Amino acid sequence: MSNTQFRGIVPAMITPLDEHEEIDEQGLRDLTETLINKGVHGLFALGTNGEFFSLTDDEKVRVASIVKDQAAGRLPVFAGTGGYTTRGVIELNRRMEDVGIDGLSIITPYFNGATQAELITHYERIAEATDLPILLYTIPAKAGVTLTVPSVAKLSEIPNIRAIKDSGGDFDRLVQLIRLRRDDFAVFTGTDSMILWTLMAGGDGAVAATTNAVPDVVMTIWNAWQAGDFETAREAQEKLRPLRSAFALGTMPSVLKTAAALLGMPAGPARSPVQALEPDALEKLKQAIKVYDRVER
Repeated sequence: MSNTQFRGIVPAMITPLDEHEEIDEQGLRDLTETLINKGVHGLFALGTNGEFFSLTDDEKVRVASIVKDQAAGRLPVFAGTGGYTTRGVIELNRRMEDVGIDGLSIITPYFNGATQAELITHYERIAEATDLPILLYTIPAKAGVTLTVPSVAKLSEIPNIRAIKDSGGDFDRLVQLIRLRRDDFAVFTGTDSMILWTLMAGGDGAVAATTNAVPDVVMTIWNAWQAGDFETAREAQEKLRPLRSAFALGTMPSVLKTAAALLGMPAGPARSPVQALEPDALEKLKQAIKVYDRVER
């Protein structure tokens, strides 16, 4: 069993693309290096903001390989391998094992509304087929289905299911999940507006997409909280609000990638059919992010 730690701030990395919507390897390496230098505790490639849904399996393996190579063992690298079919996830997981990935993030099967019994069996079979640690990933607004708290409790008893990233934005549910946490089962929020409140409630950290654009702000929440400086942590949490609120200006992840690029991080366009921001939306975004400093890489 891996000794991978599930704690802290783990960026849900965007996938930098070039003007032809192909993977920008150098951009991805630069993003990886910048995030590591900012003090993050792990890296999560191929999540929702990483556009996993628009990449082929071969592209996913390439992205994971680049991030793993650039990280060079300095911190754990997680790869999103979730898909609708159990067998498809298992096959991609095997390829990620060959890459040397440290952990797997597996979103609930989406679109077709699987039952809780089907979801539990899905994860049980996936866990049986790999020795890598697994992070459950729920995002009901996108997937159309979620794992209930009792389902998470059952799955948490499987030795290599080690954590959950909950992106539902429901704080009451998050608190119920935090009651399930143990030394071998961690609870992360995937809702960046709730990072500090998750830590206050006893959670383990956040898988935070805004780290791509404003890593210093996100790391200040964690570092100040750890130092007992609640006021600084609260101010940093509040400072995320303009960027989070701006997400409504475009289709995910166009706003985040545009903001990251404007603030000096590698990003590039989102893959079609997602389009660049309309001029008025772009202007609103520029106004919103004036509160942030450009990233020093």
